[in-house]
Amino acid sequence: MSYIVDRRLNAKNKNTVNRQRFLERYKKRIKKAVSDAVDSRSITDMDRGEEVSIPAEDVSEPVFHHGSGGRRSVVHPGNREFVQGDRIQRPEGGSGGGGGDGDASNSGDGQDEFVFQLTQEEFLEFLFDDLALPNLTKRALKGNASYKYEHAGFTHDGVPAKLSVLRSMKAAKARRIALSGESRRLLKAAEAKLEEAQQQGDEFTSRRLLQEIELLRRRIGRVPFLDTNDLRYNLHLKRPVPTSQAVMFCLMDVSGSMDQQIKDIAKRFYLLLYMFLKRHYERTEIVFIRHHTVAKEVDEQEFFYSRETGGTVVSSALKLMKEVIAARYSPNEWNIYGAQASDGDNWNDDSPICRKILEEDLLPLVQYFAYVEITKRNHQALWREYERVAARYPETFAQRQITDVGDIFPVFHDLFQKRDAA
Repeated sequence: MSYIVDRRLNAKNKNTVNRQRFLERYKKRIKKAVSDAVDSRSITDMDRGEEVSIPAEDVSEPVFHHGSGGRRSVVHPGNREFVQGDRIQRPEGGSGGGGGDGDASNSGDGQDEFVFQLTQEEFLEFLFDDLALPNLTKRALKGNASYKYEHAGFTHDGVPAKLSVLRSMKAAKARRIALSGESRRLLKAAEAKLEEAQQQGDEFTSRRLLQEIELLRRRIGRVPFLDTNDLRYNLHLKRPVPTSQAVMFCLMDVSGSMDQQIKDIAKRFYLLLYMFLKRHYERTEIVFIRHHTVAKEVDEQEFFYSRETGGTVVSSALKLMKEVIAARYSPNEWNIYGAQASDGDNWNDDSPICRKILEEDLLPLVQYFAYVEITKRNHQALWREYERVAARYPETFAQRQITDVGDIFPVFHDLFQKRDAA
C-alpha cells in the first residue's frame, strides 16, 4: 500500500481557490444546469443562485494503486481457503478490483448525487461568460473619462495606509548589515581569540578581549532597528482606461395579438438582456420602447409591468428609435444596438415601411440589431421583409424565432455570443 501525504501549508483563501477549480472542472455540466434553470424560473426570480447536482462517480477522488500484471507474494491473514501455490482469479470489473460506490440497487448500497449551491454571482458568471455585444468599438467619450490605479513601484514618501511593511523591513535589514558588517566581523574574530586565550589561561589577554567584545556589541547595538530612511510606500499611478459607451434600444410589441404567454416570453428575453448589460458593461444606457399603434419611450417599471395594449403598427417603434438617436445618441460617440420582440403580426402595408426604415435610417447607424419573433404560426409579411434586410446586412442584422420558453436562452445565446474578430 502506498501513502502520499501532502504537508504543504494551507494558502490564503484556499477554500475559494478550490471552489474555483471545482467549478472549472465541471463547467459544462454547470452551464447546462444554469441554462435549464433560466427556462423554469419566473421573471422576478431570474438572478438568484442555483442548486446543481453532479453524479457521484464524477466527483470520486483519485486513488493510487498497483497496476495490473507482474508477480506478487501477499500474506492474507485469516485465510482458510487457499494454500501456497494456489492461483487466485482476478476480480471482475477491470483492474483495481473491489466494488466501488455506485447507484443504489437491491444488491448493494449506492451514493446520492453530489449537490452544491451556486451563489448569485457564480450563477450570473456561468450564464453570461461567453457572451458579448457584437461589433463593439471605442468611441469618443463625453464627460469624465475612466481611470484605474496601477502599481508603479515604491517611494520613500507616502501615507501610512500605503506603507509596504515587507519592503521597509528588507531596507532596514540591508542598512543594518551595511553599517554593522565590519563590527560583526571584528566581533566574531575577537570571540575566537577569547576562546583561544581562555584555553591557554592568559587572563590579561582575556580581559582585554572581553572589553573589546563589549565595545563592539555596544557599537552594533547603536545601529537602529528601523530608520525613517528605511520606510517604503506603495506607489500607484492613475492611468486612463479606454472605454466604450453603448446604448441598447429595447422595442417590445404590446399589441392585442400578443397574449400574456407571448408577453412573458418577451419579458424573459429582455430581462436576460438587461442583466447581461448591467453585469458586463458599465457605460451602457438602455432605452425602453413599448408600441402598439403608437410607440412610447417608458421607464423600466412600465416596460415590464404596464398593461396598456392596442393595435399593431411596428414602424412606430422604429421611427421613435430613429428620433431618440438623433436627439441624444450621436453615432460618432455611441455604440448603438437594438433588440426588437414581436409576434410578427403587423399591417401588411406597414411591413415594407419597417424594412425601409431599417435599411435606410437605422442599420447605417447601429452596431447590431436583433429581431426575435415569438410565434408558433407560419411567418407573416414582417418576417419576410426582415429576411430581405438580413440578406443585405448579415453582419449587423439578425432574426430568430422563439416558439416556447425553452427557446429563450438558446436564442439569446446565439444572438449575443462572442464572435471572433474579423
